[in-house]
Amino acid sequence: MRTVKIIIVMLCFSLSLKAQSDELQQLLLNIEKLTQFKAILSDMKQGYQIYQQGYGMVSNLSKGNFNLHNVYLTGLMAVNPAIRNNPRVGQIVGQQNALINEYKRYASLFRQSGSFKGNELSYFNNVYNLLVKQSNVNIDELSNVTTAGELRMSDDDRLRAIDRIYNSSTDQLQFLRYFNRKAVMLSLQRSKDQNDTKTLKRLYGIN
Repeated sequence: MRTVKIIIVMLCFSLSLKAQSDELQQLLLNIEKLTQFKAILSDMKQGYQIYQQGYGMVSNLSKGNFNLHNVYLTGLMAVNPAIRNNPRVGQIVGQQNALINEYKRYASLFRQSGSFKGNELSYFNNVYNLLVKQSNVNIDELSNVTTAGELRMSDDDRLRAIDRIYNSSTDQLQFLRYFNRKAVMLSLQRSKDQNDTKTLKRLYGIN
């Protein structure tokens, strides 16, 4: 009987030791997990700080880049005085004035000559109106190119635009003069006699 009691006590003690050992192992495991979790949190915090620093740097660079870009675009809106004072600017304006004055003069002369019918005079007016319309487009474009705040263009782009407008204006004026010369020749060819021819030459200012 006593032996049985001893065995029971020993068994209970063994079970108690085993239970304590299991609890101890679980505690050690929990401590290890907690340490790992703290390390993960530390890495996450460090990563977030790096992200914040990186984002701040990118943000500052972006703002700096925007400011530089804005300064560049603002500069493109300005017009260099050398552009406005380009000789071709005045030449373009002078060519438009010449075109308007010459078309008005010859339109009046052709009506006075009596050499052309109504439909022919209407055709002349249509040609003149088209030339004036194209010339006005050139002047509007020239105004935009030489006025600050109208177009975003570099100095080189503005100079190229002025050259292109000048060439277009020159072509228009040359065509007008060619057209008028042809109409004058036709008018003289239609004159009925020598006196009529002399009268027409005086009208057109031909010696």
